[in-house]
Amino acid sequence: MTNDWKGAAGRDLMSLGGRLADLVRGEGSHVWDDEGTRYLDFLGGIAVNSLGHAHPAFVDAVTRQAGVLSHVSNYFASPQQLELAARLKRLAGTGDEGRVFLANSGTEANETALKLARLHGGKTGATRILCLEGAFHGRSMGALSLTPKAAYQDPFGPLLPGIATVPRTIDGLEAAFAEGDVAAIFIEPIQGEAGVVELPDGFLARARELTSHHGSLLILDEVQTGSGRTGEWFAFQREGVVPDAVTFAKGVAGGFPLGGLITFGAASELFYPGTHNSTFGGNPLASAVGNAVLGHIEEAHLLDNVTARGAQLRDGVANMPLVTGTRGAGLLVGITLAAPVASQVAAEALSRGLIVNAPTADVIRVAPAYTIGDPEVAEFLKLFGEALAAVAENEKNEIPA
Repeated sequence: MTNDWKGAAGRDLMSLGGRLADLVRGEGSHVWDDEGTRYLDFLGGIAVNSLGHAHPAFVDAVTRQAGVLSHVSNYFASPQQLELAARLKRLAGTGDEGRVFLANSGTEANETALKLARLHGGKTGATRILCLEGAFHGRSMGALSLTPKAAYQDPFGPLLPGIATVPRTIDGLEAAFAEGDVAAIFIEPIQGEAGVVELPDGFLARARELTSHHGSLLILDEVQTGSGRTGEWFAFQREGVVPDAVTFAKGVAGGFPLGGLITFGAASELFYPGTHNSTFGGNPLASAVGNAVLGHIEEAHLLDNVTARGAQLRDGVANMPLVTGTRGAGLLVGITLAAPVASQVAAEALSRGLIVNAPTADVIRVAPAYTIGDPEVAEFLKLFGEALAAVAENEKNEIPA
């Protein structure tokens, strides 16, 4: 295979993404580039490839449904769509009052949730919507307004009005609600893009108390933590907290574009016909794949593996060079480093055939497939340990005697 495809089109892609992707094939937890080099994929498309690459359940669902019916307009429902909605309600524990809106991505899911918050505010008279420091909810204009990072926001202002950023502390949370006029708050149970940052103990429970007291919506962004990534179907289930709405995407269909919003209780009555829709959202093909992926995770009891392998990875890296600790849950792991060398570690890992990433200067994020076993964990620990040792030696040599 030649590299001719990396011509003008490749330069166009590089101008947007910063680095041209050259991966051409995947199987299980490994991928190959166009030159035949094999990599262990422990990023999983950023927490997307829940079953790994080319899993038979995924391939079979795509093949079968594509040969029957792939898309109909949103004037019609399909059995696959209805089955997926019912499954998601059951997994989230909404009860009969819950509803599901299906979209194509996490950003679209959060845009839907933002409109839900505006509808609620229209009923209550509240106009402010809160997000947390360090949050990442997407890059479209509404979701971007909920993502308080100057590098992302500044080129595109002015953003949506009425959105305020809250410190990631219970005191800050309480102070924000004390000001009143809150229609909703958006919270990631674990902030993946901020460096796999966990919330303080009791934060979600206090948010639930405050939103209930003030008549506000508690909206959880589980795009990265949902669909079993933390060892529970949704991270809020680890906390014993029931939200008013939760967004999901990434791992729900194992790599096929799918996302959406699940509502609970009275929040399920806010949308009405004409207030929101999506041409491609919930199409039969995406829905069939989502059903197949979630179905296989259930049938194979992969959530148990997520919990066990996550603990195995944390134990395995604990005494490695530069490592000061780990954060996250299940197979969303942030490995904290003693120096701001995460990008160097990720580069050294890649040069050895291991894919991880550095969401911040001192954190390495791993989010592998739920299907990993002892061989993949052993390979990861070997390659990651070598990468850390190389960076540690470079750091040592750069320090003046």
